Amino acid sequence: MTQLTLKEIASLAGVSRTTASRVLNDQPHVRSELRERVLRVVAETRYHPNPVARSLALQESRMIGLVVPRSVHSFFSDPYFPRLTQGIAEACNQYDYTLSLFLVQTPQDEAKVLPKITSRGFLDGVVVQVGQREDHLIATLADSGLPMVVAGRPEIADRVSFIDVNNLEGAYNAVIHLLKLGRRRIATITGGLNTAVGLDRKLGFERAHAEMGIPFDPTLIAEGDFTENSAYHAMERLLQHHPDAVFAASDIMAVGAIHALQQHGLSVPQDIAVVGYDDLPPALMVTPTLTTIRQPVRRFGIQAVTTLLDILKNGPQPPRQVVMGTELVVRESCGFSKRLTRQ
Repeated sequence: MTQLTLKEIASLAGVSRTTASRVLNDQPHVRSELRERVLRVVAETRYHPNPVARSLALQESRMIGLVVPRSVHSFFSDPYFPRLTQGIAEACNQYDYTLSLFLVQTPQDEAKVLPKITSRGFLDGVVVQVGQREDHLIATLADSGLPMVVAGRPEIADRVSFIDVNNLEGAYNAVIHLLKLGRRRIATITGGLNTAVGLDRKLGFERAHAEMGIPFDPTLIAEGDFTENSAYHAMERLLQHHPDAVFAASDIMAVGAIHALQQHGLSVPQDIAVVGYDDLPPALMVTPTLTTIRQPVRRFGIQAVTTLLDILKNGPQPPRQVVMGTELVVRESCGFSKRLTRQ
Protein backbone atom coordinates (compact mmCIF):
# COMPACT_ATOMS: atom_id res chain seq x y z
CA MET A 1 0.00 0.00 0.00
CA THR A 2 1.27 3.48 -0.90
CA GLN A 3 2.47 5.49 2.09
CA LEU A 4 0.11 8.38 2.75
CA THR A 5 1.39 11.90 3.26
CA LEU A 6 0.61 14.14 6.21
CA LYS A 7 -1.53 16.27 3.91
CA GLU A 8 -3.62 13.23 2.92
CA ILE A 9 -4.04 12.18 6.57
CA ALA A 10 -5.26 15.69 7.39
CA SER A 11 -7.71 15.62 4.46
CA LEU A 12 -9.15 12.23 5.44
CA ALA A 13 -9.60 13.42 9.04
CA GLY A 14 -11.12 16.73 7.95
CA VAL A 15 -8.56 18.83 9.83
CA SER A 16 -5.78 21.20 8.87
CA ARG A 17 -2.28 19.94 8.14
CA THR A 18 -1.04 21.79 11.23
CA THR A 19 -3.60 20.08 13.47
CA ALA A 20 -2.71 16.66 12.06
CA SER A 21 0.97 17.37 12.67
CA ARG A 22 0.31 18.41 16.27
CA VAL A 23 -1.62 15.20 16.93
CA LEU A 24 1.05 12.98 15.37
CA ASN A 25 3.75 14.68 17.42
CA ASP A 26 1.69 14.39 20.63
CA GLN A 27 1.61 18.13 21.16
CA PRO A 28 -0.96 19.86 23.40
CA HIS A 29 -3.75 22.32 22.59
CA VAL A 30 -5.74 20.13 20.19
CA ARG A 31 -9.44 19.55 20.85
CA SER A 32 -10.16 15.98 21.87
CA GLU A 33 -12.65 15.38 19.04
CA LEU A 34 -10.10 16.50 16.43
CA ARG A 35 -7.39 14.38 18.02
CA GLU A 36 -9.68 11.33 17.94
CA ARG A 37 -10.47 11.88 14.24
CA VAL A 38 -6.80 12.03 13.31
CA LEU A 39 -5.91 8.99 15.40
CA ARG A 40 -8.80 7.04 13.88
CA VAL A 41 -7.50 7.73 10.37
CA VAL A 42 -3.98 6.79 11.45
CA ALA A 43 -5.23 3.46 12.81
CA GLU A 44 -7.39 2.70 9.76
CA THR A 45 -4.65 3.51 7.25
CA ARG A 46 -1.76 2.13 9.33
CA TYR A 47 0.06 5.37 8.75
CA HIS A 48 3.70 5.62 9.88
CA PRO A 49 5.43 9.01 9.75
CA ASN A 50 8.65 9.25 7.78
CA PRO A 51 11.27 9.61 10.54
CA VAL A 52 13.64 11.72 8.43
CA ALA A 53 10.88 14.09 7.37
CA ARG A 54 9.62 14.24 10.94
CA SER A 55 13.05 15.15 12.27
CA LEU A 56 13.49 17.86 9.67
CA ALA A 57 10.07 19.31 10.37
CA LEU A 58 10.67 19.37 14.11
CA GLN A 59 14.31 20.44 13.74
CA GLU A 60 15.34 17.32 15.66
CA SER A 61 18.29 15.05 14.98
CA ARG A 62 16.97 12.24 17.23
CA MET A 63 20.59 11.91 18.36
CA ILE A 64 21.98 12.19 21.89
CA GLY A 65 25.66 12.61 22.65
CA LEU A 66 27.55 10.94 25.48
CA VAL A 67 30.65 12.96 26.36
CA VAL A 68 33.23 11.24 28.57
CA PRO A 69 36.53 12.88 29.61
CA ARG A 70 38.58 9.72 29.14
CA SER A 71 40.97 8.14 26.66
CA VAL A 72 39.80 5.21 24.57
CA HIS A 73 41.95 2.85 26.66
CA SER A 74 40.70 4.04 30.06
CA PHE A 75 37.08 4.09 28.87
CA PHE A 76 37.10 0.43 27.87
CA SER A 77 39.42 -0.85 30.62
CA ASP A 78 37.26 0.51 33.46
CA PRO A 79 34.07 -1.60 33.80
CA TYR A 80 32.14 1.41 35.13
CA PHE A 81 31.94 3.15 31.76
CA PRO A 82 30.63 0.22 29.66
CA ARG A 83 27.93 -0.40 32.30
CA LEU A 84 26.97 3.30 32.33
CA THR A 85 26.88 3.32 28.52
CA GLN A 86 24.71 0.19 28.55
CA GLY A 87 22.03 2.01 30.53
CA ILE A 88 22.25 5.10 28.33
CA ALA A 89 22.07 3.03 25.13
CA GLU A 90 19.08 1.03 26.40
CA ALA A 91 17.17 4.23 27.13
CA CYS A 92 18.10 5.72 23.75
CA ASN A 93 16.88 2.60 21.97
CA GLN A 94 13.64 2.59 23.95
CA TYR A 95 12.85 6.17 22.95
CA ASP A 96 14.12 5.88 19.35
CA TYR A 97 17.25 8.00 19.73
CA THR A 98 20.68 7.35 18.29
CA LEU A 99 23.62 7.52 20.70
CA SER A 100 26.90 9.12 19.67
CA LEU A 101 29.99 8.69 21.88
CA PHE A 102 32.65 11.39 22.29
CA LEU A 103 35.83 10.65 24.27
CA VAL A 104 37.52 13.91 25.22
CA GLN A 105 40.78 13.67 27.15
CA THR A 106 42.95 16.64 26.12
CA PRO A 107 42.41 20.32 25.28
CA GLN A 108 43.12 19.37 21.69
CA ASP A 109 40.28 16.83 21.82
CA GLU A 110 37.96 19.52 23.19
CA ALA A 111 38.95 22.00 20.49
CA LYS A 112 38.16 19.43 17.83
CA VAL A 113 34.97 17.97 19.27
CA LEU A 114 33.18 20.91 20.92
CA PRO A 115 32.29 22.79 17.71
CA LYS A 116 30.69 19.62 16.34
CA ILE A 117 28.78 18.85 19.54
CA THR A 118 27.40 22.36 19.85
CA SER A 119 26.65 22.94 16.16
CA ARG A 120 22.96 23.56 15.64
CA GLY A 121 20.96 20.51 14.65
CA PHE A 122 23.74 17.95 15.17
CA LEU A 123 22.62 16.72 18.61
CA ASP A 124 19.36 17.21 20.47
CA GLY A 125 21.18 17.06 23.81
CA VAL A 126 24.09 15.51 25.69
CA VAL A 127 24.86 13.41 28.75
CA VAL A 128 28.27 14.43 30.11
CA GLN A 129 30.29 12.34 32.53
CA VAL A 130 31.75 14.59 35.19
CA GLY A 131 35.54 14.74 35.34
CA GLN A 132 37.69 16.91 37.56
CA ARG A 133 36.06 19.40 39.90
CA GLU A 134 37.10 22.40 37.80
CA ASP A 135 35.59 21.01 34.62
CA HIS A 136 35.48 23.79 32.04
CA LEU A 137 34.11 21.34 29.45
CA ILE A 138 30.82 21.20 31.37
CA ALA A 139 30.82 24.98 31.82
CA THR A 140 31.40 25.47 28.09
CA LEU A 141 28.55 23.12 27.19
CA ALA A 142 26.27 24.84 29.71
CA ASP A 143 27.08 28.22 28.15
CA SER A 144 26.28 26.85 24.68
CA GLY A 145 22.62 26.35 25.60
CA LEU A 146 22.62 22.73 24.41
CA PRO A 147 20.26 20.66 26.64
CA MET A 148 22.47 18.69 29.00
CA VAL A 149 22.42 16.32 31.96
CA VAL A 150 25.63 15.63 33.87
CA ALA A 151 26.44 12.15 35.18
CA GLY A 152 27.94 12.95 38.57
CA ARG A 153 27.94 16.13 40.63
CA PRO A 154 29.68 18.98 38.78
CA GLU A 155 31.23 22.04 40.35
CA ILE A 156 28.53 24.20 38.74
CA ALA A 157 25.77 22.07 40.28
CA ASP A 158 23.50 25.10 40.63
CA ARG A 159 23.52 25.71 36.87
CA VAL A 160 22.95 22.28 35.34
CA SER A 161 20.82 19.18 35.89
CA PHE A 162 22.75 16.19 37.17
CA ILE A 163 22.31 12.60 38.30
CA ASP A 164 24.53 11.37 41.11
CA VAL A 165 24.95 8.55 43.59
CA ASN A 166 25.19 9.23 47.33
CA ASN A 167 28.92 8.57 47.41
CA LEU A 168 29.41 9.87 50.93
CA GLU A 169 26.74 7.55 52.33
CA GLY A 170 28.09 4.56 50.43
CA ALA A 171 31.63 5.04 51.72
CA TYR A 172 30.31 5.69 55.22
CA ASN A 173 28.41 2.37 55.20
CA ALA A 174 31.48 0.49 53.95
CA VAL A 175 33.68 1.81 56.76
CA ILE A 176 30.99 1.42 59.44
CA HIS A 177 30.75 -2.25 58.41
CA LEU A 178 34.50 -2.71 58.92
CA LEU A 179 34.47 -0.88 62.25
CA LYS A 180 31.62 -3.05 63.51
CA LEU A 181 33.68 -6.11 62.57
CA GLY A 182 36.32 -4.90 65.00
CA ARG A 183 38.81 -3.43 62.52
CA ARG A 184 40.51 -0.37 63.99
CA ARG A 185 43.34 0.56 61.62
CA ILE A 186 41.32 1.03 58.48
CA ALA A 187 43.12 2.45 55.47
CA THR A 188 41.51 3.96 52.42
CA ILE A 189 42.66 4.20 48.82
CA THR A 190 40.78 7.21 47.53
CA GLY A 191 39.86 8.18 44.02
CA GLY A 192 41.43 11.32 42.61
CA LEU A 193 40.98 14.09 45.15
CA ASN A 194 40.48 16.56 42.31
CA THR A 195 37.10 14.90 41.69
CA ALA A 196 33.84 15.22 43.62
CA VAL A 197 33.45 11.45 43.82
CA GLY A 198 36.95 11.01 45.25
CA LEU A 199 36.36 13.69 47.87
CA ASP A 200 32.89 12.44 48.81
CA ARG A 201 34.07 8.87 49.40
CA LYS A 202 37.00 10.12 51.48
CA LEU A 203 34.58 12.23 53.53
CA GLY A 204 32.40 9.16 54.11
CA PHE A 205 35.48 7.31 55.41
CA GLU A 206 36.22 10.16 57.83
CA ARG A 207 32.61 10.57 58.96
CA ALA A 208 32.25 6.88 59.83
CA HIS A 209 35.23 7.10 62.17
CA ALA A 210 33.93 10.31 63.74
CA GLU A 211 30.46 8.92 64.41
CA MET A 212 31.90 5.75 65.98
CA GLY A 213 34.24 7.86 68.12
CA ILE A 214 37.29 6.12 66.67
CA PRO A 215 40.08 8.39 65.39
CA PHE A 216 41.61 7.50 62.03
CA ASP A 217 45.32 7.64 61.27
CA PRO A 218 46.02 10.15 58.45
CA THR A 219 48.95 8.00 57.32
CA LEU A 220 46.38 5.36 56.33
CA ILE A 221 44.96 7.56 53.54
CA ALA A 222 46.51 7.05 50.09
CA GLU A 223 45.32 8.64 46.87
CA GLY A 224 44.67 6.53 43.79
CA ASP A 225 43.17 7.34 40.41
CA PHE A 226 40.52 4.61 40.04
CA THR A 227 42.97 2.25 38.30
CA GLU A 228 44.22 -1.14 39.48
CA ASN A 229 47.86 -0.13 39.10
CA SER A 230 47.49 3.00 41.24
CA ALA A 231 45.84 0.97 44.01
CA TYR A 232 48.51 -1.73 43.89
CA HIS A 233 51.24 0.82 44.59
CA ALA A 234 49.09 2.70 47.11
CA MET A 235 48.56 -0.54 49.04
CA GLU A 236 52.31 -1.18 49.09
CA ARG A 237 52.84 2.27 50.62
CA LEU A 238 50.10 1.71 53.19
CA LEU A 239 51.55 -1.59 54.42
CA GLN A 240 54.36 0.19 56.29
CA HIS A 241 51.66 1.75 58.51
CA HIS A 242 50.15 -1.64 59.46
CA PRO A 243 46.46 -1.41 58.49
CA ASP A 244 44.06 -4.21 59.41
CA ALA A 245 41.51 -3.27 56.72
CA VAL A 246 41.26 -1.13 53.60
CA PHE A 247 38.35 0.60 51.91
CA ALA A 248 39.09 1.16 48.22
CA ALA A 249 36.99 3.74 46.41
CA SER A 250 36.32 1.42 43.45
CA ASP A 251 36.23 -2.31 42.79
CA ILE A 252 39.11 -2.05 40.33
CA MET A 253 41.24 -0.42 43.03
CA ALA A 254 40.15 -3.05 45.55
CA VAL A 255 41.39 -5.72 43.14
CA GLY A 256 44.73 -3.92 42.88
CA ALA A 257 44.96 -3.77 46.68
CA ILE A 258 44.18 -7.49 47.04
CA HIS A 259 46.85 -8.39 44.48
CA ALA A 260 49.41 -6.29 46.37
CA LEU A 261 48.50 -7.93 49.68
CA GLN A 262 48.75 -11.41 48.21
CA GLN A 263 52.06 -10.55 46.57
CA HIS A 264 53.38 -9.62 50.03
CA GLY A 265 52.22 -12.93 51.50
CA LEU A 266 49.23 -11.51 53.37
CA SER A 267 45.84 -13.18 53.53
CA VAL A 268 42.52 -11.46 52.78
CA PRO A 269 40.54 -11.16 55.02
CA GLN A 270 42.47 -12.91 57.82
CA ASP A 271 45.31 -10.37 57.87
CA ILE A 272 43.67 -7.42 56.16
CA ALA A 273 40.00 -7.05 55.23
CA VAL A 274 39.09 -5.31 51.96
CA VAL A 275 35.92 -3.51 50.84
CA GLY A 276 35.40 -1.94 47.40
CA TYR A 277 32.85 0.28 45.72
CA ASP A 278 30.74 -0.34 42.55
CA ASP A 279 29.71 -4.03 42.52
CA LEU A 280 30.80 -4.52 38.94
CA PRO A 281 32.11 -7.82 37.44
CA PRO A 282 35.61 -7.62 39.00
CA ALA A 283 34.00 -7.99 42.44
CA LEU A 284 33.08 -11.60 41.61
CA MET A 285 36.19 -12.41 39.56
CA VAL A 286 38.72 -11.81 42.34
CA THR A 287 39.59 -14.31 45.09
CA PRO A 288 38.27 -13.88 47.70
CA THR A 289 35.07 -12.41 46.31
CA LEU A 290 34.76 -8.75 47.13
CA THR A 291 32.55 -7.12 49.73
CA THR A 292 31.55 -3.86 48.10
CA ILE A 293 29.12 -0.99 47.82
CA ARG A 294 26.66 -1.55 45.00
CA GLN A 295 25.81 1.54 43.00
CA PRO A 296 23.10 1.32 40.31
CA VAL A 297 25.33 2.24 37.36
CA ARG A 298 23.00 0.96 34.63
CA ARG A 299 19.93 2.65 36.16
CA PHE A 300 22.07 5.73 36.60
CA GLY A 301 22.55 5.86 32.81
CA ILE A 302 18.87 5.26 32.13
CA GLN A 303 17.89 8.03 34.54
CA ALA A 304 20.29 10.46 32.86
CA VAL A 305 18.62 9.90 29.48
CA THR A 306 15.03 10.07 30.76
CA THR A 307 15.86 13.31 32.57
CA LEU A 308 17.38 14.74 29.39
CA LEU A 309 14.36 13.70 27.31
CA ASP A 310 12.06 15.39 29.80
CA ILE A 311 14.06 18.59 29.39
CA LEU A 312 13.82 18.25 25.59
CA LYS A 313 10.07 17.71 25.78
CA ASN A 314 9.20 20.44 28.27
CA GLY A 315 11.80 23.06 27.46
CA PRO A 316 14.09 25.02 29.79
CA GLN A 317 13.38 24.55 33.48
CA PRO A 318 15.24 24.94 36.78
CA PRO A 319 18.16 22.51 37.14
CA ARG A 320 17.16 19.26 38.78
CA GLN A 321 19.24 17.01 40.99
CA VAL A 322 18.63 13.27 41.29
CA VAL A 323 20.69 11.41 43.90
CA MET A 324 20.46 7.61 43.90
CA GLY A 325 21.13 5.32 46.84
CA THR A 326 23.65 2.52 47.33
CA GLU A 327 23.71 -0.89 49.02
CA LEU A 328 26.33 -2.80 51.00
CA VAL A 329 26.95 -6.25 49.46
CA VAL A 330 28.75 -8.58 51.88
CA ARG A 331 30.96 -11.31 50.40
CA GLU A 332 34.22 -12.96 51.49
CA SER A 333 36.86 -10.21 51.52
CA CYS A 334 35.72 -8.49 54.74
CA GLY A 335 35.72 -11.62 56.93
CA PHE A 336 32.09 -11.25 57.98
CA SER A 337 31.05 -14.87 57.37
CA LYS A 338 34.11 -16.27 59.18
CA ARG A 339 33.41 -14.15 62.24
CA LEU A 340 29.80 -15.31 62.31
CA THR A 341 30.96 -18.92 62.11
CA ARG A 342 33.26 -18.50 65.15
CA GLN A 343 30.51 -17.00 67.33
